[in-house]
Amino acid sequence: MSVLTEEMRQKIRDLCSRYPSKQAVTLPALHMVPDAMRQVSREAIVEIAELLDLHPAEVHDTMSFYGFFRDERAPLGKHRLWVCRSLSCMLRGGEQLLSDLCDRMHVAPGGTTADGKVTLEFAECLGACEGAPCILVDEDCYMNQSPQSVEQLVNKL
Repeated sequence: MSVLTEEMRQKIRDLCSRYPSKQAVTLPALHMVPDAMRQVSREAIVEIAELLDLHPAEVHDTMSFYGFFRDERAPLGKHRLWVCRSLSCMLRGGEQLLSDLCDRMHVAPGGTTADGKVTLEFAECLGACEGAPCILVDEDCYMNQSPQSVEQLVNKL
């Protein structure tokens, strides 16, 4: 049984015409999987490799190069919360925000809350230095964060 849906498989096939080689589709194909499954399983790696005429090791090499992807040993929570640790964010309280969040959620950076709702991570830069300190929740960036605003945001999650 396939772990990739037919819709995901078709999207991967469709991407092949937009890139110079099938191998170039590896990264966009990998991005589809955690969005749907919160992890990239070995089975998904094998299926992506088959679709792209690659060896599974080539897909795994791409996946393991980036810290963004998680395998079945450490799946993502329902939400992914990144705290920026760039210099501008650190100088404006980002490190304290990260520490407070770790304490509040009872996880270390990279960990997922016991209820599986939130994976807390740090990013070296989110590219929003003008709004330091900032955090990214899933795909939404929140700038000029304070302990109070982060508390409200976490309560929503």
